[in-house]
Amino acid sequence: MFRDASPPSQARVRGASLGLPTDGPGSLAAFGTRVGAFLIDVFAAALLAGLLTAPRLPGNWSLLAFGVLTVVTLVAFGQTPGMRLLGLRLAHPHPGRRLAVWRGVVRTALLALLLPALLVDSNGRGLHDRITGTAVVRG
Repeated sequence: MFRDASPPSQARVRGASLGLPTDGPGSLAAFGTRVGAFLIDVFAAALLAGLLTAPRLPGNWSLLAFGVLTVVTLVAFGQTPGMRLLGLRLAHPHPGRRLAVWRGVVRTALLALLLPALLVDSNGRGLHDRITGTAVVRG
């Protein structure tokens, strides 16, 4: 799905070096939309953890709930609940196949650290996506 190199004329078009369309379905998702999906997932994980730890506050259980929710939904459906609500999905090098569990675990662990997600390349992909060979695209 992703090409390694592109002609110099395409290097300036976001996603072209990855073989993705410049806009519409399959194009790279905007940073703000990805942040929105992340915040929805964080809230859902906190709510889930809160239900399991009530009447106490969930504390670090929210982080565990976020990890499990993210990995399970990415592997099973190719998108998290936040991505689904905002019309996004995860693209990876093997179209038509499910995301490998190791990719989901590594991507989620790096995303939970936050800093790798903020280290973006010219395509706007965070370090967590570059390491796992994935990209968040429009549905």
